[in-house]
Amino acid sequence: QVQLVESGGGLVQPGGSLSLSCAASGFTSDYYAIAWFRQAPGKEREGVSWINPNDGSTYYADSVKGRFTISRDNAKNTVYLQMLSLKPEDTAVYYCAAQVKFRTGYSRLNARRYDYWGQGTQVTVSP
Repeated sequence: QVQLVESGGGLVQPGGSLSLSCAASGFTSDYYAIAWFRQAPGKEREGVSWINPNDGSTYYADSVKGRFTISRDNAKNTVYLQMLSLKPEDTAVYYCAAQVKFRTGYSRLNARRYDYWGQGTQVTVSP
């Protein structure tokens, strides 16, 4: 059974930091990519960051570039999202997603590219 389990969310003050984890299990083949998305109340799901677990290449949305860092530990089947200099507008439920099927035509941070999703972890940035 394929599972993606996020952890590490919480409440933090503006300017603070958090580190999220996405633990993957049950995959019977390699996956092409892992991405982090977020969804704030009343807003559409937004792609945040992307990583190719095979070569470590990364990609970020402009809104988080320079503040967030995505990384992976293949031995642990875990992808991380380190978030620095957090802002109130970063408040959202954060999801990780895995792409296991080869697809073309979708950008790295298009949700349609992904086959499996975690349950999400809440990040709240507030004084």
